[in-house]
Amino acid sequence: MDYKDLFRKIALLLSNPSRFWGETDGMCSRNVQMDFVYPLIGLCGLAEFAGTFIHYDGAAGELFQWALMRCCAVAVALFGGFFLAAYLVERICGRWMPKNVSRSDIQTFVGYSMVVIFVLDIVCSFYSILILQWILQLYTILIVFEGARRFLKVDEEKLTLYTVAASVVILLSPALIEFIFNKLTVILN
Repeated sequence: MDYKDLFRKIALLLSNPSRFWGETDGMCSRNVQMDFVYPLIGLCGLAEFAGTFIHYDGAAGELFQWALMRCCAVAVALFGGFFLAAYLVERICGRWMPKNVSRSDIQTFVGYSMVVIFVLDIVCSFYSILILQWILQLYTILIVFEGARRFLKVDEEKLTLYTVAASVVILLSPALIEFIFNKLTVILN
């Protein structure tokens, strides 16, 4: 795993999405998952685990269990959210895409478009910025727009509708999985 390249991709996606998506042609889904999505999910889980030790104010005996449960919730939400978003983007938004877009292209698009969610999960594990977190997630719309325009080559007349639909799916999929996971954890405890 090349973490230097990982952080370069994150910085480029956040600072200049248009340039990033222009350079992305030819990347396959396996590379995106192994080189970008999975390491960031691991970093999000690790940050949540460490952040729980900083912010936990309950009984000391339950600290490790709570940290592990929070770590698993974030990892499951991001992992499941990635695949759910890729599936839904392919199904829901498929009618607006060119016919030559493959499943691996969709996974590449969704994986890189989730960068804001990954970075905010890492930062919010240590600093509570709940309202700002929701506002900053709107930057995902710009990343999705540039990816749809430059990487997927969605037609200009369909671009706005595609961007809105894909952004909603990408932002809500991890939140939905985390909500379900947290409810099931409470029920099963």
